[in-house]
Amino acid sequence: MKNNKIIYIVRHGETNFNKLGIVQGSGVDTDLNEIGLLQAIMFYNAYKNVVFDKIYISSLRRTKQSIQAFINMGVSYEIMPELNEISWGVLEGKSQDFNEREVYQLAVNEWNNGNYDVAVENGETPNQLQNRQRIALDKILSSKDEKTILVCMHGRALKSLVCLLLNNELNKMDEYQHTNLGLYLFNFDGQNFELLKRNDVAHLMKV
Repeated sequence: MKNNKIIYIVRHGETNFNKLGIVQGSGVDTDLNEIGLLQAIMFYNAYKNVVFDKIYISSLRRTKQSIQAFINMGVSYEIMPELNEISWGVLEGKSQDFNEREVYQLAVNEWNNGNYDVAVENGETPNQLQNRQRIALDKILSSKDEKTILVCMHGRALKSLVCLLLNNELNKMDEYQHTNLGLYLFNFDGQNFELLKRNDVAHLMKV
Protein backbone atom coordinates (compact mmCIF):
# COMPACT_ATOMS: atom_id res chain seq x y z
CA MET A 1 0.00 0.00 0.00
CA LYS A 2 1.29 3.43 -0.91
CA ASN A 3 2.05 5.87 1.89
CA ASN A 4 -0.41 8.48 0.61
CA LYS A 5 -0.92 11.58 2.71
CA ILE A 6 -2.71 14.92 2.67
CA ILE A 7 -0.65 17.55 4.46
CA TYR A 8 -2.04 20.91 5.58
CA ILE A 9 0.70 23.43 6.37
CA VAL A 10 -0.09 26.77 7.96
CA ARG A 11 1.93 29.65 9.26
CA HIS A 12 1.14 30.71 12.82
CA GLY A 13 -1.29 33.55 13.54
CA GLU A 14 -0.31 37.17 13.98
CA THR A 15 1.80 38.31 16.94
CA ASN A 16 2.46 41.86 18.08
CA PHE A 17 6.01 41.50 16.75
CA ASN A 18 4.54 40.68 13.32
CA LYS A 19 2.34 43.75 13.57
CA LEU A 20 5.22 46.00 14.61
CA GLY A 21 7.70 44.62 12.08
CA ILE A 22 10.02 43.19 14.74
CA VAL A 23 12.12 40.19 13.71
CA GLN A 24 11.19 37.02 15.59
CA GLY A 25 13.07 33.96 14.34
CA SER A 26 13.71 30.82 16.37
CA GLY A 27 15.02 32.68 19.40
CA VAL A 28 11.94 34.82 20.09
CA ASP A 29 8.98 33.03 21.68
CA THR A 30 6.01 35.37 21.37
CA ASP A 31 2.26 34.89 21.88
CA LEU A 32 -0.50 35.48 19.39
CA ASN A 33 -2.21 38.84 19.64
CA GLU A 34 -5.98 39.37 19.41
CA ILE A 35 -5.91 39.28 15.61
CA GLY A 36 -3.83 36.10 15.66
CA LEU A 37 -6.27 34.41 18.03
CA LEU A 38 -9.14 35.43 15.75
CA GLN A 39 -7.28 34.01 12.75
CA ALA A 40 -6.86 30.75 14.67
CA ILE A 41 -10.62 30.62 15.32
CA MET A 42 -11.34 31.30 11.63
CA PHE A 43 -9.02 28.52 10.52
CA TYR A 44 -10.54 26.12 13.02
CA ASN A 45 -14.08 26.95 11.93
CA ALA A 46 -13.17 26.32 8.30
CA TYR A 47 -11.34 23.02 8.86
CA LYS A 48 -12.80 21.56 12.05
CA ASN A 49 -14.56 18.83 10.07
CA VAL A 50 -11.29 17.55 8.62
CA VAL A 51 -10.29 14.40 10.50
CA PHE A 52 -6.62 15.03 11.25
CA ASP A 53 -4.63 11.99 12.33
CA LYS A 54 -1.78 14.05 13.74
CA ILE A 55 -0.62 17.63 14.27
CA TYR A 56 3.02 18.69 14.16
CA ILE A 57 4.13 22.04 15.55
CA SER A 58 7.38 23.83 16.27
CA SER A 59 8.66 24.31 19.82
CA LEU A 60 7.59 27.98 19.77
CA ARG A 61 4.28 28.61 21.49
CA ARG A 62 2.78 30.77 18.74
CA THR A 63 2.35 27.61 16.65
CA LYS A 64 0.54 25.68 19.39
CA GLN A 65 -1.72 28.64 20.10
CA SER A 66 -2.64 28.75 16.40
CA ILE A 67 -4.06 25.22 16.37
CA GLN A 68 -5.04 24.86 20.03
CA ALA A 69 -8.70 24.32 19.15
CA PHE A 70 -7.83 21.13 17.25
CA ILE A 71 -5.78 19.90 20.20
CA ASN A 72 -8.78 20.63 22.43
CA MET A 73 -10.79 18.32 20.17
CA GLY A 74 -8.40 15.53 21.08
CA VAL A 75 -6.19 15.46 17.99
CA SER A 76 -2.78 14.06 18.85
CA TYR A 77 0.11 16.49 18.42
CA GLU A 78 3.88 16.45 18.55
CA ILE A 79 6.35 19.27 19.14
CA MET A 80 9.21 19.19 16.64
CA PRO A 81 11.99 21.78 17.14
CA GLU A 82 13.11 20.93 13.60
CA LEU A 83 10.06 22.94 12.44
CA ASN A 84 11.22 26.10 14.22
CA GLU A 85 11.73 29.32 12.32
CA ILE A 86 15.15 30.08 10.89
CA SER A 87 17.48 31.80 13.35
CA TRP A 88 17.90 35.42 12.35
CA GLY A 89 20.85 35.82 14.72
CA VAL A 90 21.62 39.41 15.69
CA LEU A 91 18.41 40.64 14.03
CA GLU A 92 16.08 38.80 16.39
CA GLY A 93 13.98 41.05 18.60
CA LYS A 94 14.92 44.15 16.61
CA SER A 95 12.73 46.47 14.59
CA GLN A 96 13.36 46.41 10.87
CA ASP A 97 14.84 49.88 10.53
CA PHE A 98 17.10 50.80 7.61
CA ASN A 99 20.25 49.14 8.97
CA GLU A 100 18.51 45.91 10.02
CA ARG A 101 16.62 45.76 6.74
CA GLU A 102 19.88 46.15 4.82
CA VAL A 103 21.52 43.27 6.74
CA TYR A 104 18.46 41.13 6.08
CA GLN A 105 18.34 41.99 2.40
CA LEU A 106 22.04 41.26 1.89
CA ALA A 107 21.50 37.75 3.22
CA VAL A 108 18.39 37.19 1.12
CA ASN A 109 20.21 38.43 -1.99
CA GLU A 110 22.95 35.87 -1.36
CA TRP A 111 20.33 33.14 -1.05
CA ASN A 112 18.63 34.25 -4.24
CA ASN A 113 22.01 33.96 -5.95
CA GLY A 114 22.39 30.37 -4.78
CA ASN A 115 24.69 30.97 -1.80
CA TYR A 116 22.87 28.85 0.77
CA ASP A 117 25.69 28.73 3.34
CA VAL A 118 25.39 32.45 4.10
CA ALA A 119 23.72 33.57 7.34
CA VAL A 120 23.02 36.76 9.23
CA GLU A 121 25.62 37.10 12.01
CA ASN A 122 25.01 34.37 14.62
CA GLY A 123 22.10 33.13 12.55
CA GLU A 124 21.27 30.06 10.54
CA THR A 125 21.92 29.35 6.88
CA PRO A 126 19.23 28.04 4.51
CA ASN A 127 21.17 24.78 4.22
CA GLN A 128 21.16 24.37 8.00
CA LEU A 129 17.45 25.15 8.11
CA GLN A 130 16.58 22.65 5.41
CA ASN A 131 18.81 19.94 6.85
CA ARG A 132 16.81 19.94 10.08
CA GLN A 133 13.57 20.10 8.11
CA ARG A 134 14.57 16.88 6.37
CA ILE A 135 14.67 15.23 9.80
CA ALA A 136 11.13 16.46 10.50
CA LEU A 137 9.87 15.40 7.08
CA ASP A 138 11.35 11.91 7.38
CA LYS A 139 9.57 11.47 10.71
CA ILE A 140 6.26 12.72 9.33
CA LEU A 141 6.41 10.51 6.26
CA SER A 142 7.48 7.43 8.20
CA SER A 143 4.23 7.29 10.16
CA LYS A 144 2.12 5.17 7.82
CA ASP A 145 -1.05 5.38 9.91
CA GLU A 146 -1.08 9.18 9.70
CA LYS A 147 -2.86 9.99 6.45
CA THR A 148 -4.18 13.49 7.09
CA ILE A 149 -1.70 15.78 8.80
CA LEU A 150 -1.70 19.38 10.01
CA VAL A 151 1.61 21.23 10.38
CA CYS A 152 1.91 24.68 11.96
CA MET A 153 5.19 26.52 11.51
CA HIS A 154 6.79 29.84 10.53
CA GLY A 155 7.21 32.11 7.51
CA ARG A 156 10.78 31.66 6.26
CA ALA A 157 10.79 28.04 7.43
CA LEU A 158 7.60 27.44 5.45
CA LYS A 159 9.19 28.85 2.29
CA SER A 160 12.12 26.48 2.75
CA LEU A 161 9.91 23.46 3.41
CA VAL A 162 7.79 24.12 0.32
CA CYS A 163 11.00 24.13 -1.75
CA LEU A 164 12.00 20.85 -0.14
CA LEU A 165 8.65 19.21 -0.86
CA LEU A 166 8.62 20.35 -4.48
CA ASN A 167 12.32 19.61 -5.10
CA ASN A 168 12.98 23.27 -5.87
CA GLU A 169 16.24 25.08 -5.29
CA LEU A 170 16.28 27.30 -2.23
CA ASN A 171 16.65 30.39 -4.42
CA LYS A 172 12.96 29.85 -5.24
CA MET A 173 11.93 30.46 -1.61
CA ASP A 174 10.57 33.94 -2.16
CA GLU A 175 8.22 32.69 -4.86
CA TYR A 176 6.15 31.19 -2.05
CA GLN A 177 4.35 33.94 -0.19
CA HIS A 178 2.99 33.42 3.30
CA THR A 179 0.30 35.05 5.41
CA ASN A 180 -0.47 34.56 9.09
CA LEU A 181 -2.66 31.43 9.13
CA GLY A 182 -2.40 31.10 5.35
CA LEU A 183 -2.67 27.50 4.13
CA TYR A 184 -0.46 25.41 1.85
CA LEU A 185 -2.10 22.09 1.01
CA PHE A 186 -0.17 19.14 -0.40
CA ASN A 187 -1.02 15.69 -1.66
CA PHE A 188 1.72 13.07 -1.25
CA ASP A 189 1.31 9.97 -3.43
CA GLY A 190 4.06 8.00 -1.73
CA GLN A 191 6.78 9.47 -3.90
CA ASN A 192 6.00 13.02 -4.95
CA PHE A 193 4.23 16.06 -3.51
CA GLU A 194 1.55 17.96 -5.41
CA LEU A 195 0.71 21.51 -4.35
CA LEU A 196 -3.08 21.83 -4.16
CA LYS A 197 -3.47 25.17 -2.37
CA ARG A 198 -0.96 27.99 -2.17
CA ASN A 199 -1.18 30.49 0.70
CA ASP A 200 -4.96 30.08 0.69
CA VAL A 201 -6.62 32.64 2.96
CA ALA A 202 -10.28 32.13 2.02
CA HIS A 203 -11.01 31.01 5.58
CA LEU A 204 -9.76 34.36 6.92
CA MET A 205 -12.42 36.22 4.98
CA LYS A 206 -15.18 34.65 7.06
CA VAL A 207 -15.88 36.22 10.44
